[in-house]
Amino acid sequence: MRAIRLRGFGPADALEPAEVEDPRPGPGQVRIAVRAAGVRFVDTLVRRGDGPWRPEPPLVPGSEVAGVVDAVGAGVPADWVGRRVVAQLGFAFGGYAEWAVREVDAVHVVPDGLSLEAAVAMVCTGATAVGVLDAAALRPDDVVLVTAAAGAVGHLLVQGAARSGAFVVGAAGCGEKRRTVLRSGAAVAVDYREPGWEDRVRIALGGREVGVVLDGVGGAVGRSALELVAPGGRVVMFGTSSGEPTEVSTVDLFERALSVTVAVGPHVARRSGGVRAVEARALAEAAAGRFAPVVQAFPLAEAAAAHAALERRRTTGKVVLVPALGS
Repeated sequence: MRAIRLRGFGPADALEPAEVEDPRPGPGQVRIAVRAAGVRFVDTLVRRGDGPWRPEPPLVPGSEVAGVVDAVGAGVPADWVGRRVVAQLGFAFGGYAEWAVREVDAVHVVPDGLSLEAAVAMVCTGATAVGVLDAAALRPDDVVLVTAAAGAVGHLLVQGAARSGAFVVGAAGCGEKRRTVLRSGAAVAVDYREPGWEDRVRIALGGREVGVVLDGVGGAVGRSALELVAPGGRVVMFGTSSGEPTEVSTVDLFERALSVTVAVGPHVARRSGGVRAVEARALAEAAAGRFAPVVQAFPLAEAAAAHAALERRRTTGKVVLVPALGS
């Protein structure tokens, strides 16, 4: 089968198209003919050898797939064949390929009416958004600032925050990204790459103050966002795409009475009912139209270009690789 292989840690061009052996489902597993493979920011860290996991190359990266079951292993009912499914592959990776295998107990049947591209955008990224919104416990009178608001998680958070009735400020990049943020439900969108963006937020709020920050960037941007929070406000952190966490001091906690929560990791899923339950909720929310993931698709063979665009912040929403069927 055609796949993308990481030949060794390095830049985006360390990813290369390759022919690899077709996977076969083992006992309790299904084989998925992949129609959409999710690309996560953590995939770029794995590729560089900088991630929380350091698997040994060569390997086929990718941990999110959606497609159609075309074979089953021993012990799996035959009626799984033909079902549209989505799954996280965990530490096994192997998602950037035409086929992938996963334990049947770990896959979800894709709800009717939800595209496979949207499903792969929701199974992990959407589940993260659900966990962050659970942790934030937003109220209709909240003023919410979302950093990286045009990103895969960010634009879902904008949608969820707006649906709660909150006044949403989205911090994003170029003009088209800000327009996407506004279409997702933000009342205000600013470019956090421009000096003084914090002052533009204050002016736009006209005397109101930010009460909640949902931060997936960290670093200087995260700190600037935190400085905007009114005394007694809440900060929910779910990522560090800048490469470093937001600096938080005891002064912030004691003198400003801020509440800071880290909404990432298995403990968050446990608080929200477990990983599988959160994944199922995210898929159901999208199927019901309460989340509308924005997807930017690249052909599978252009995985290196997808990684480069993601690292250069030239993507909007969820990046998805699509195998070229029948070619």
